Amino acid sequence: QVQLVESGGGLVQPGGSLRLSCAASGSIFSINAMGWYRQAPGKQRESVAVISSGGSTNYADSVKGRFTISRDNAKNTVYLQMNSLKPEDTAVYYCNEWIGTLTYWGQGTQVTVSA
Repeated sequence: QVQLVESGGGLVQPGGSLRLSCAASGSIFSINAMGWYRQAPGKQRESVAVISSGGSTNYADSVKGRFTISRDNAKNTVYLQMNSLKPEDTAVYYCNEWIGTLTYWGQGTQVTVSA
């Protein structure tokens, strides 16, 4: 059974940094694309960053230059390094894994950017 567990969220001041981790199990992690999404209160879930099995990355315009997605296939883990955080980055962050035509989600981790 596929399981994704996010960690690393918390409260940070504007301009600060956080690194989110997502540990995957139950799949052949190295061959699957992974992504980070976020959902702010009252808003739809949106894509933040995606990384392919080969390491190609894509970012939402709102986070380009500030966030970096990476993966460690030996640890079955995908990361999201978030720098220069802004209050508008406040949201629940979810990782997901694409396996064929299916998408699996973690439970989410809260990121709050506030002074």
